[in-house]
Amino acid sequence: MTQRVTGKVVTPTGVIRQGCVEIGDGKIRAVAEYPSVRDGHWIVPGFVDMHTHGGGGHTFTTGDPQAARRAAAFHLRHGTTTLLASLVSSPFALMREATTAFAPLVREGVLAGIHFEGPYLSTARCGAQNPEFLRDPSTEELSELIRLGEGAVRMVTLAPERTGALEAIKLLAGNRVVAAIGHTDASYDQTRAAVTAGASVGTHLFNGMRPVHHREPGPAVALLSAPNVVCELVADGVHLHDGMLAFATTVAGPERTALITDAMAAAGMTDGEYELGGQSVTVADGVARLTRDGAIAGSTLTMDAALRHAVAAGIEMSDACRMTATTPARALGLGDRLGALQVGLRADLVVLDDDLAVVRVMRGGEWLD
Repeated sequence: MTQRVTGKVVTPTGVIRQGCVEIGDGKIRAVAEYPSVRDGHWIVPGFVDMHTHGGGGHTFTTGDPQAARRAAAFHLRHGTTTLLASLVSSPFALMREATTAFAPLVREGVLAGIHFEGPYLSTARCGAQNPEFLRDPSTEELSELIRLGEGAVRMVTLAPERTGALEAIKLLAGNRVVAAIGHTDASYDQTRAAVTAGASVGTHLFNGMRPVHHREPGPAVALLSAPNVVCELVADGVHLHDGMLAFATTVAGPERTALITDAMAAAGMTDGEYELGGQSVTVADGVARLTRDGAIAGSTLTMDAALRHAVAAGIEMSDACRMTATTPARALGLGDRLGALQVGLRADLVVLDDDLAVVRVMRGGEWLD
């Protein structure tokens, strides 16, 4: 059975103001003009969040599969049809347990994969990562996780200046796992070496990184200027000034910048006390910070809110949609299956009103109740 969704259709190349998306067998069959449409809703690709720790009161960071299902369901209601379950720095035993617990959810399609943010990170730039668990990269640990996950491990964030990092990056890239650079005090040259070794993502660019200096550009400049690296940006007005959001997007373009939430369990919840990686987090006015020192501890963002923020900051709608769907899908190696309103891809789409609030969500050709 074929169904049509009509409105202002956002494609990777622009907006069809009077458009139609035809869907059959869970895939997009056609994207075309539909002149009879008048003042329809926005039709955008389902969001792809490559970095999220939880939401709706549930977390990915403990390796609990039921909590993971609920967190994924929360973000799905906000238009995120594809997401990674991001953990934070943890003992290896928890990393193993989470891999075993989440692999069936990846096979089922609830999750697109597992993202380990740490524990191979810089102590000096640990941010809200628990310093107790930070250590040098281990190819033995990574090899075991890759074997256990049987394709479930999708991305690992590490600091390239740590001993053994380049070997770890080569191992990851050789096993089709995305090596991401983040929480790092690396120099420009160390970061470039990591990119040469196979790193292809910059984790929440500028946050948890040595700052830019005109005589030592540092990791942010190295990542922005690398043509094969996608840079994550948290568009919540807290992690980044809107001027920096616009600057990074202008420099790298929407084809190399991906909006993420970096959300934790408090997304969609009230202010109060929460936990992240064994550390106490206080959420006040929607901003999550470590209770002990005030470091930003993820966000309470959802991808629809990130899209609204980016558009309000001056990013064109078609570019913002590339940054929330097409670019992250490609960064994760999923661009041939999803991430855009294009013929042959999975029918993931979000219907938004003129205020860019979610009206309906479709995943794989099925409307969310």
